[in-house]
Amino acid sequence: MRKKIKWLILSGIILIAGALLIAAVGITLSRDGNALFPDGIVRSEALTMFIILIISVPVLLIALLLALVFSKEKPSKVVATINGINGQVNVGSAKPAQPQEEKEEGDETRFCMLGEIEEKRDGYGHEDYNNNVTLEQLCNDFRNYAASKLKLYYDIDDIRRFIAGMGVSHILILQGMSGTGKTSLAHAFGSYVDNQSTIIPVQPMWKERTDLIGYYNEFTRKFNETLLLEKMYEANYSEDMYITVLDEMNIARIEYYFAEFLSLLELPNPDERYIEVVSDKWANDPAQLKDGKIKLPANMWFIGTANNDDSTFAISDKVYDRAMILNLDNKSERYVAPETEKLHISCEKFNSLVEEAIEEYGVSRRNMKRLEALDKYLIEHFHITFGNRIMKQIKTYIPVYVSCGGDELIALDDILSKKVIRKLETQNPIYLRNAAEGLVEYINELFGNDKMTLCKEYIHRLERNA
Repeated sequence: MRKKIKWLILSGIILIAGALLIAAVGITLSRDGNALFPDGIVRSEALTMFIILIISVPVLLIALLLALVFSKEKPSKVVATINGINGQVNVGSAKPAQPQEEKEEGDETRFCMLGEIEEKRDGYGHEDYNNNVTLEQLCNDFRNYAASKLKLYYDIDDIRRFIAGMGVSHILILQGMSGTGKTSLAHAFGSYVDNQSTIIPVQPMWKERTDLIGYYNEFTRKFNETLLLEKMYEANYSEDMYITVLDEMNIARIEYYFAEFLSLLELPNPDERYIEVVSDKWANDPAQLKDGKIKLPANMWFIGTANNDDSTFAISDKVYDRAMILNLDNKSERYVAPETEKLHISCEKFNSLVEEAIEEYGVSRRNMKRLEALDKYLIEHFHITFGNRIMKQIKTYIPVYVSCGGDELIALDDILSKKVIRKLETQNPIYLRNAAEGLVEYINELFGNDKMTLCKEYIHRLERNA
């Protein structure tokens, strides 16, 4: 392509020069011939020269254009590559670069790291998965492992919320003050399942998915691969659980750079979750790229840490509704934990534990009636409702939390405070201040005065700030 451009430029220069020359001769001939030819040169000879110029310039231009059309690439240069293993020098021809749309064959690849992962595809995961663990045992052992091996201490209720949240959604948001262990909790779980978590520091200028998975560089003709893209590719060859931590995820707008992930994770069928990496297809692209798209791994969880201060963006309802929320506001006290080893658990096994919990510990009929009554009250007084997505999350979260060793009402209190009561923040402050006490009294009437403490504390905090 560059060679053809050079030919076009050269042809244009010749055409312009020829036109100027013809114009100059024509102007000259239009003047007095005696003054121009004092030595008696016959004017007809000048006319003959003029005619030759008129004919030769177009002929030359046509010849150049034909050469451009039928020209072939020069033979490729001979290059030598050194085998890094035995030092052998291999001599071959370097194939010329072609435009993306014409790229069909050859040894050149635009994905270097993905190609290396492809070569090792049979070496990911573990062979000794533990299929005898329960969710309650998993929570207790994870807590003891973090304390005994990593010197990280967490309350058992926070561990249950974390595991139950993973059972509901592949997107979790850990909120709280700095230093309460948000990033370390996600890191500790990766260490516990013997598959280190991937920490990705979010940058303030991120606006689109290419900031997460990389982009194709037109100058180098290579794809700038990111760590996340490499881990996604690897996860599709493994049965392990993969944890990706988006550190300080709300330092940029989540609904911008993470929008496509949010939408894809809503699809019920994991086999339909494909995200675009490149807009075209090369014959030698890695095997997992289907028409330039990669499958979003069903065994990968995205865990974002969020600080709520002046340096961050508010998290939108779109993100809150799809993610599970865990508030880490207090540090847990140290304790002496028994020595606990890592757990090799497959994603398939974890999913089966979640399904078993839903079948065994469904939401009780009594609490379902309470939820229906509370939903009607909120619609009537505040024009907010649970919605189908939130109801589905409730029906999954509570059984998994109970299977982890927790109490049903505590789980209901937790998810209602984060998914439903939080929506009161959009209410008129004056109206909320006047209606808050009535809502608290109605919750006491439904559940009891000493129950649903998280919901009632949230309402009182909104009332004070209104």
